[in-house]
Amino acid sequence: MFFASAIKRYAKAGLAEEAISLFRSLPQFNCVNWTESFNTLLQIMLEESKLETAVRFFLYNSHGWVVKSRTRCLNLLMYELCLRNRSNLALQVFQEMNYMCCIPDRETYRILMRGLCEDERLDEATHLLYSMFWRISQKGNGEDIVVYRTLLDALCDHGQVQQAVDILDKVLRKGLKSPKRSRKQLNLNYCFSDADVQGAKILIHEALMKGLVPNSDCYNAMGVDLYAESKIAEADKLLYEMNCKGFQPSLATYEAKVAALCNEHKVDEAIQVIEVDMVEGNCVPTIGIYNAVLKAWCWERKSVLAVEYFEKISRRVCSVSDKETYSILVEGLCNEVRFVVASRILEQMLIKSYWPSLATCNTLLIRGLCTVGRLYEIGMWLEEMVSEGKIPDRCVWDALVTSFCSNTVATDSLSLFIGQQKTSS
Repeated sequence: MFFASAIKRYAKAGLAEEAISLFRSLPQFNCVNWTESFNTLLQIMLEESKLETAVRFFLYNSHGWVVKSRTRCLNLLMYELCLRNRSNLALQVFQEMNYMCCIPDRETYRILMRGLCEDERLDEATHLLYSMFWRISQKGNGEDIVVYRTLLDALCDHGQVQQAVDILDKVLRKGLKSPKRSRKQLNLNYCFSDADVQGAKILIHEALMKGLVPNSDCYNAMGVDLYAESKIAEADKLLYEMNCKGFQPSLATYEAKVAALCNEHKVDEAIQVIEVDMVEGNCVPTIGIYNAVLKAWCWERKSVLAVEYFEKISRRVCSVSDKETYSILVEGLCNEVRFVVASRILEQMLIKSYWPSLATCNTLLIRGLCTVGRLYEIGMWLEEMVSEGKIPDRCVWDALVTSFCSNTVATDSLSLFIGQQKTSS
């Protein structure tokens, strides 16, 4: 974990070569398990859209004994291929897993099923579902319901409702191992028009939930999936049923609900979930949940409300901020031309040993302060940037000169400007 964290820090700082060099030097530290570091570096390459580099890195480094499991890294590669609408290649990777002594897990099927359905390869997706029955669904795990629902919804969207009903029956019998008394044949033949497809999908979802032994895992998995697709009303109904049966939503479910509400610009309802629902469910909000609310307010150009809410929860909770929290607030304030308040938030950010991106300092904060003539703050942030080894862009110097020339009292600031220019050069 230590080396994986170091690799992540290198990547965030834009030092990809140093991250690769650190990975290659792991034998010098007598490290016997490279799996986490290997997966971290591979994920970073894929996030930067360096697919060919990631494939070469995988082929060269994945066969050693120090990489204990290759399932996760193969999942990462298949996910990237599916994002590029190349689910056919992802399917080939899946078919090669047996020859690499890798066992597909639930995440493997979820990634590949979604990719095949989005590429309209429904026949291959159906065969994948059947292979899932005798591999990971032999115990009737309720979390598999997310994978089943992906295919059934795709069939309905393509007008194959009757086929979806037929597969639903097999899912209930072979996948979820539901008792005979709970299996009921659904007659959805009337759902052939576009207006009826959504109703058919809802009935199928209800049949899936009724066909398995109720447990918190299946409810939470289904809830997260529905919220991720912005089906808030259906997900809320599921959570109500979940509470009635004595199950509590998980933290991941609350995170998904808050994110869905924020995406729909329902920030007040998201705060209600945090301050009421999560308290009643004895669930502690994470920094990521608070960041989602702050980001939603900044998107709506209500950064002042975001700052007020941040200060409110900071007084009430010990630690509710990280680097992303401050970056969201600073960028939101700068976008609303509130540069003085942004400078104050940035001071708090530095106290916590966080430093914003170079673009935030260059384009937003310093150039913004130049437009309002805040020469003292400009000099202070230039000094901080140089002390951190960051060189301001040329456009910053141009804006700074313009600000100095338009200011009648600029002797001390001009001296500071010349000194900073000498230091940066």
